[in-house]
Amino acid sequence: MSDLIAQSMSIKNHQFAIRVYYEDTDAGGIVYYANYLKFFERARTEWLREIGVNQETFLQQKLGFVVRHVEMNNIASAKLDDLLEVHSTIITLKRASLVFQQQITNQEKQVLCTANVRIACVDFSQNKPCAIPDLILGAFKRVS
Repeated sequence: MSDLIAQSMSIKNHQFAIRVYYEDTDAGGIVYYANYLKFFERARTEWLREIGVNQETFLQQKLGFVVRHVEMNNIASAKLDDLLEVHSTIITLKRASLVFQQQITNQEKQVLCTANVRIACVDFSQNKPCAIPDLILGAFKRVS
């Protein structure tokens, strides 16, 4: 087990800051709803990186994570230049999938968007679900 994974085991909830850029907004100057999905994705990817999971290594082995299902609730709007924070928690962990509960808040701590995102591990060489590799599963178990 890498030292980075060992040092990161105490991360139960992950926070990731995102600034809203012009490209994230629609004609009305608010964040286009689909971009919240991108923000959630970035936060999950950064969490993996922080617990020592290098997705490129697994892609070289023809393994990866795909979004299987999303339930998203848009509550309020973010605007250009807002500083947002994405909060992520693993709420379900199975052998081949996991569910993240995520929410985005603004600088006033107002909840803007929430989502439950089911992620599946996939063997790209066979195009079908597979077990999450033990190294990653162990890291997830330690943080969930």
